[in-house]
Amino acid sequence: MSGHLTIALDAMGGDHGPASVIPGAALALTHDPHLRFMIFGDEAKILPFLTSRPQLKAAAQIIHTDQFISAHEKPVAALRNGRQSSMRLAINAVADKQADCVISGGNTGALMAIAKTVLKCLPGIDRPAIASVLPTMDKDLVMLDLGANLECDAGMLVQFAILGSVYARAVRGLDKPKIGLLNVGSEDMKGHDELREAAKILQQITFPGEYAGFIEGNDIPMGSVDVVVTDGFTGNVALKTAEGVSKWFTHMLRSALKSTPKAMLGGLLAKSALEKLKTHIDPRLYNGGMFLGLDGVCVKSHGSMDEVGFANAIRYASELAARNFNRRVAVEIAEVLKQESQIHDAELRADGTKDDASGAVQAGAQKDYACLKKEVG
Repeated sequence: MSGHLTIALDAMGGDHGPASVIPGAALALTHDPHLRFMIFGDEAKILPFLTSRPQLKAAAQIIHTDQFISAHEKPVAALRNGRQSSMRLAINAVADKQADCVISGGNTGALMAIAKTVLKCLPGIDRPAIASVLPTMDKDLVMLDLGANLECDAGMLVQFAILGSVYARAVRGLDKPKIGLLNVGSEDMKGHDELREAAKILQQITFPGEYAGFIEGNDIPMGSVDVVVTDGFTGNVALKTAEGVSKWFTHMLRSALKSTPKAMLGGLLAKSALEKLKTHIDPRLYNGGMFLGLDGVCVKSHGSMDEVGFANAIRYASELAARNFNRRVAVEIAEVLKQESQIHDAELRADGTKDDASGAVQAGAQKDYACLKKEVG
């Protein structure tokens, strides 16, 4: 990475606060010395961790506030009462162009509400979605939404498919990623109305991916698609289940390898293979979910993560910011919005009920797309 990239950190978010955020930043800095940090939080609690890390201290600035948003605070209350909180000030730094991205392990609902209010959504996006990369049998896949929107209509699912496609192209280098809608079956008649309607739309429009149809839960670890799209409730349950299974498997394997002298010998002989397996399924190495659809890079870290997990969230956020990811999303969304408007107009004309508003929507979408395309070049 050439030049400096500035990361805004909510040091008071998550289960461990500065105890994982500051060591995580130090670890990330050893991998990328071009990083710079704005650390928001209680200076008295941050300094003990920062003083013992002189390299990080030289690359960091503390912005003191003794206010923070608790894990149990409701989003509306966080918006109203948290204007001077570490989370809000860190997000403000991105909005004010003082930082290139923001990372917090704090309250997900509050982070979503504040980030959407401060950073705003990209043109054509109604609600941001949390996306992250998950391991499968032979590759990594992108999954969204992972908890930002518990209920989604067809339009939101289509937006998530587009966001996930652009994300997969930018992060995994795929030219035309395969998109699957998570459902209770692969047949066309299965699932809720919004899923079937989203499938219908994805079959009609041209977007930066390839719609592969409905997939089931067991297709996720198999890696049958590149992007899994679902609502935030289902996605969060699936993610937490996968993480739980990973921890359970690691625990059971470790216990089995310690059960007898022969098992212990076998474990020593297979040590390198087991280390490779551990690396592949370690949730800490996949920590960090981006709020896709915001006009700014905002990454949610799991609140329980240690410094290794938080360092990975920093790496993940810095890569997205360095690749100008949001501008790429904006161009793709504007193009699809134009298509959706054209399809909607055609359907209204077929019904004989076309209204004047649809033409204005289409014209606005075309104008947005032209401006964004020119900006990105």
